Amino acid sequence: MMLPGTPDLAGRTVLVCGEARAARRAVARYRDAGAEVLTAVAPSDLAPSGVAPSDSTPAEAAPGRPTRPEVLDRVALVVVVRTGADDDGWGALAARCRERGILLVAEPAAASGGNVTLVGGGPGRADLLTVAARAALAQADVVFYDRLGPAGPDSVIPAAELVAALAPGADLVDVGKTPGHHKVPQGEIERQLVEAALAGRTVVRLKGGDPFVFGRGAEEVRACAEAGVPVTVLPGVTSAISVPGAVGVPVTHRGVSKLFTVASGHQPFSEDELEHLAGLGGTIVLLMGVGTLPQTTAGLLRHGLAPETPAVVIERGFCDTQRSTAAPLDRLALAAAEAKCSSPAVIVIGDVVASGDDWTRLAEEFGAGSGEGVRA
Repeated sequence: MMLPGTPDLAGRTVLVCGEARAARRAVARYRDAGAEVLTAVAPSDLAPSGVAPSDSTPAEAAPGRPTRPEVLDRVALVVVVRTGADDDGWGALAARCRERGILLVAEPAAASGGNVTLVGGGPGRADLLTVAARAALAQADVVFYDRLGPAGPDSVIPAAELVAALAPGADLVDVGKTPGHHKVPQGEIERQLVEAALAGRTVVRLKGGDPFVFGRGAEEVRACAEAGVPVTVLPGVTSAISVPGAVGVPVTHRGVSKLFTVASGHQPFSEDELEHLAGLGGTIVLLMGVGTLPQTTAGLLRHGLAPETPAVVIERGFCDTQRSTAAPLDRLALAAAEAKCSSPAVIVIGDVVASGDDWTRLAEEFGAGSGEGVRA
């Protein structure tokens, strides 16, 4: 798959000029697009016949490397990878390309390698990836990606296909987890990240949402730091805020809620935790909480949260199959069960839900006190 706006280079010849390590991403990207890629490490690789090569030219040309300027006659595109030192001796190439009507583009050198970048992939929609995330993916030699990365499990474009387009030529490693099944244990993910970086590769760890919101990003940063691997974190749009927003639910609202609490419902809450959640006021946002929803709602009611408190379960946020089920707190677990709600889902409990699209439909169609769920 190529991203929109990418020229079709399948079967055409592309000349990539620059030091091999710096040019590796350009070479991988154009090969991935189906082009025949030729490489030139030094300007002397394109020297006219009879001109002695410079000392910087290898004694033996690598496969696919041109040694005469006539090669430009069959080239559709010339790519010069700059390393920051003037024009690196490639200035005369521009004139040759103009003479032949060949498009010439300059690209920055690939990252030096031997590092890891943790990238937040956002809530599931490709256009909610940050600019920095896209740039990191474009420079990656290898990408370790999650099940809930950009595009999401139910998108028209599968996550793996989108990642391949954003990181063309990179090795892609699926380390995604499903509820109750971790095909690649966390410790093994960390080992592979470190191993790839220590081998000199530019590594991207692509995670759903934000790496530091129940994403175990801190564990991966620690593993890299302990191994002496440079690591950078690029935040992502977290589903805890964005998915409620997708159905018109603000997690805070002037005069309604001045705080929100994000909690993991992966394991049942203790009585102390339920008491504190019920007593904080404001908005409660639960991630990974569908499986424990009956215990959670019963506990919140037991500790004093009003039965009529508005609540909603939002499944598969930002995917084509996004769906919401809204009900008062005392009926939420039953409504979710009747609707067969499943992960991934974000659960919002609090008066702010009454300002959202789904709760408005609930009030209009069934009456806010009826306990019926709205399913969109």
